[in-house]
Amino acid sequence: MSTPNINPPSELTPRIHQAIAQAGGWMGFDRFMAMALYEPGLGYYTNALQKFGAMPSSGSDFVTAPGLSPLFGHTLAVQLRQALQVTGTQDVWEFGAGTGALALQLLDALGDAVGRYTIIDLSGTLRARQADTLLKYADKVRWLDAWPDVIEGVVVGNEVLDAMPVQLLQRTGGVWHERGVVSTGEGEGRAFAWQDRPTDLRPPMDIEGEHDYLTEIHPQAEAFIASLAERLKAGRGGAAFFLDYGFPEGEYFHPQRHMGTVMCHQLHQADDDPLVAVGQKDITAHVNFTGVALAAQNAGLEVLGYTCQAWFLLNLGLAERMAEASLAERSQAQRLVNEHEMGELFKVIGLATSGDWAAQGFDRGDRSHRL
Repeated sequence: MSTPNINPPSELTPRIHQAIAQAGGWMGFDRFMAMALYEPGLGYYTNALQKFGAMPSSGSDFVTAPGLSPLFGHTLAVQLRQALQVTGTQDVWEFGAGTGALALQLLDALGDAVGRYTIIDLSGTLRARQADTLLKYADKVRWLDAWPDVIEGVVVGNEVLDAMPVQLLQRTGGVWHERGVVSTGEGEGRAFAWQDRPTDLRPPMDIEGEHDYLTEIHPQAEAFIASLAERLKAGRGGAAFFLDYGFPEGEYFHPQRHMGTVMCHQLHQADDDPLVAVGQKDITAHVNFTGVALAAQNAGLEVLGYTCQAWFLLNLGLAERMAEASLAERSQAQRLVNEHEMGELFKVIGLATSGDWAAQGFDRGDRSHRL
């Protein structure tokens, strides 16, 4: 049995309890998730825990596609190169760059096509790791703490949208509630617990049936997309590609998906209780790609395409790259496209200020009509 990450006594838990008290004894899950993940110096993504790695023995909690195989970034670079040419820019922007592995793969593959690579990341500890990883590209890479007013070029985000705080909605006895967090107990026995409050909030579509039903809505992710659109349109234009696990709206809010999609990851084990080991494990929710597409379109962007990660990478030549790789490299890269691993669960959406070009990653298998 794996041993949980051992973290020194954290100020995060009492800080969240204090915030709950200041909020009148109840905190919406979106704020709880934001504090658990991003509270400066204490949240999961801002503390010094390992997080990224292939094996739990390293103290890591999960592996992302760039950590599985460098062929991921080298193949994605084909799409970015096309987008850079179409938009007439040399700028790549990455949100949430993790260890810096994807940035390294992209910079290696794109070469002189990239003049500047900008990373926007909330984590100071990860930024230091990224700087080490990207040392040979120190002349091209910069980090920003906040969004600039204008973004020109090509934006990429791998497993970024799933880590944006969500609001939880619970239908009980036909009545919709917002699920929040309260404090229970005293002293060392103090803990977090769920509490539902009636709400006027609703999922974006009616959910058939009268059964109890838990789901999420994603105002922060949709606001992120709208803000990105505003900045892309303020410049000469650009494109953006987001890769993440999720569904179109009809699948997301399927009547049978009644337990929601919030999941936690620690030492390569998944659980569905974000109220324990707070700050020591990842908290995510699947992405509603219909919501992302609508937010983009409402803000003036075009949807270039939407498909599963397998089709996207195969369209960009992954199979040909795998054919030239060693057996070990092929085995790892296969996980990127296997239907029972990342290939089908992960989706890719492409957005741009102009839709008058055909993005190569969506040549075959485009599912935009399902959004």
